[in-house]
Amino acid sequence: MSGSPDAIEAVSQRLERFIGDQLDAASALGADALAFAAAGADAVRGGKRLRARFCLTGWRAIAERRGPAHALPDDVLSAAAALEVFHAAALVHDDIIDNSDTRRGRPAAHRAFESGHRAQGWAGEAEPYGRAAAVLLGDLLVAWSDDLLEQGLAAAAHAGAARAEYARMRRDVTIGQYLDIAEEAAFVTAPDDEHAERALRVASYKSARYSVQQPLLIGAALAGADAAQLDALSRFGHPIGIAFQLRDDVLGVFGDEQVTGKPAGDDLREGKRTLLIAYAREALPSGTRRVVDELLGDPLLDGEQIASLQRTIVDSGALERVEEVIRRQTAEADAALRGAPLGNAAVGELRDLARAATARTS
Repeated sequence: MSGSPDAIEAVSQRLERFIGDQLDAASALGADALAFAAAGADAVRGGKRLRARFCLTGWRAIAERRGPAHALPDDVLSAAAALEVFHAAALVHDDIIDNSDTRRGRPAAHRAFESGHRAQGWAGEAEPYGRAAAVLLGDLLVAWSDDLLEQGLAAAAHAGAARAEYARMRRDVTIGQYLDIAEEAAFVTAPDDEHAERALRVASYKSARYSVQQPLLIGAALAGADAAQLDALSRFGHPIGIAFQLRDDVLGVFGDEQVTGKPAGDDLREGKRTLLIAYAREALPSGTRRVVDELLGDPLLDGEQIASLQRTIVDSGALERVEEVIRRQTAEADAALRGAPLGNAAVGELRDLARAATARTS
């Protein structure tokens, strides 16, 4: 199975070989360069490997139609691994944008660089150094993802289609990241009845496409998918990607810090204008809405204020409305698989992955 532990282990091994090569190359440039590359290696390790799983399953969904699909070729393993490196880059940049302190229970990259600066007694201010170093680390990881993808595509029969989808993914994520930060400022002038639609647009471009839809399409493209197969996977992938991001938004407000690795209510401190917030604002009287708007985005919100905002969101009915959207999106995705020209075993895997992406606690 493409999402099996053996398949993910094969992706991890491909990643480790690539990272080892990068560390060897950096070591020739001195200790500072090696430490920088090692920070990139740390950023790539860990996580659920969700994007790799969808890529591998997208490939298998097509390959199975031609007969038993056993060994995963190097092109799809490399593409799956490259997606994980790109994801690491996005997280590094996202943490800088959000001024996050932690990632997966550890210091975010910019905080780690900041601490290293202080520990070594270097000149200048530690905080701007940490942010600058992390920007460059994210850029390095994007370069690594391209390098790893191209290594795998060197002899691939369908390299052009996969490369085009990968490039589209990179553009979409960058635009989505900008839309996200723009929304935190533009909400004051956007009509209230447009906030939900705008939040869903951010969810689509910042997360849904690159987390689920595009990894599926990249894997399928490498297997030589036809238009009908790509359409089915696209119609499955986008709603699952939306549901995945909406679950992430719920966890960003209500998640358990011990499970998510990020402080409870972090999205409230960061001022994220998610569908959850849009729905809450729709239901609140103007006075309460003003209070919510004043509190959102305050990095110094204490536990009592977080708890108060959480109660307000729940009492407004926004949480249940978002849960209903997650259920609808998941049902829409499942419907796209019925009768689709895809491998039967892979369809079962896609349903399993859909559940893992949308019914999670971290």
